[in-house]
Amino acid sequence: MNYLAHLHLGGQRPGQLLGSLYGDFVKGRLQGQFVPDVEAGIRLHRSIDIYTDSHPLVGAALSRFSLTRRRYAGIVLDVFFDHCLARDWAQYADRPLELFTRDVYRVLAAEPQLPGRLAQIAPHMAAHDWLGSYRDFEVLEQVLQGIARRLSRPEELAAAMGELERLYQPLSEDFRAFYPQLQAFAAQHSTPL
Repeated sequence: MNYLAHLHLGGQRPGQLLGSLYGDFVKGRLQGQFVPDVEAGIRLHRSIDIYTDSHPLVGAALSRFSLTRRRYAGIVLDVFFDHCLARDWAQYADRPLELFTRDVYRVLAAEPQLPGRLAQIAPHMAAHDWLGSYRDFEVLEQVLQGIARRLSRPEELAAAMGELERLYQPLSEDFRAFYPQLQAFAAQHSTPL
């Protein structure tokens, strides 16, 4: 899953929101370098990734991609699933996406010690409403281009948007089948209030 899904699944307390994002930016063992809420959020993020990567519905969705894109299909699917979540937000969340993203950006802005690359991208994330912009399918092309710039073989993402257009309906159905199961998993593994 990508940023929006991790934030949605990780809990609403500031430390949980931070941990939900830190999971993509903090590597290695956690040994008390963060407050308990943040470390719990990182652990949940990692558990969500493991659950997602091994889930049969995700495997079936990945198999829809052409062989030329299979190496990075997981990245493309993560981004597309964030689009599905933003597009259908009201089906999965109790409050509007705009309020949720505003709170996330506020938490990020209030944290003086964001780790590594997150410190660099957080201001852009908020200024350009990355999380809310996932609603618009066309935005995924910009997202994928940004990811491609950081890959050793960016050409493999070159035609990913065309493939997503072709697979839009079946991948949307895959998301609808998978995400409620992922929500249940995250709820079972999250730290209570």
